[in-house]
Amino acid sequence: MKKLSKIIVTMLLAGTVSQTAFAAEIPIESAPCNATQESIAIVEELIADELAEIENGGGFQTAWAKASGDIRNAVINGETNGYGYGLLASIARNSLLQCRDMYLRPDYYAEQNEAVYNLIADLIVEVQNGGDYGKALDEAYTRILQSGNPSYEPVTDTDKIYLDVPAVDMVKFSRARKFLLEAIQ
Repeated sequence: MKKLSKIIVTMLLAGTVSQTAFAAEIPIESAPCNATQESIAIVEELIADELAEIENGGGFQTAWAKASGDIRNAVINGETNGYGYGLLASIARNSLLQCRDMYLRPDYYAEQNEAVYNLIADLIVEVQNGGDYGKALDEAYTRILQSGNPSYEPVTDTDKIYLDVPAVDMVKFSRARKFLLEAIQ
């Protein structure tokens, strides 16, 4: 009888672990540039339920409050493999906001996907063939900005590229980053 209960407990734990493997994923393009695959995976595990809630129409504020608390507790308990609250919270907040936005405006994101893909298809192929990701991303941002404003002159300081950029371009930037990151993998 004791052996049977151990088997049942093991089966229940295995079922719980396998469920989180199918939970919502963090959109790779929403992660800050200094995030690593490991830090993204840690956050994904910590906020899987909140991501799923957001993707199913839940509110951002409730999900963010829970995620923030979960991350804080994991950092305090030393369960984040040395990653701090600042980075992990940034990953979580960005991903929750983007998932919520994608849920609220799926048609808009589909349109932007198509427009950006057509605009940077050659850059995607270039990165797939081993081209420089950073240069391709800079060129993609420049093309996006020029598509909305033909007189736009490229900014030489990449840190300033986000200044005075319309929100629509930020969505396009995120789509471009997504396509180019997928091309690397």
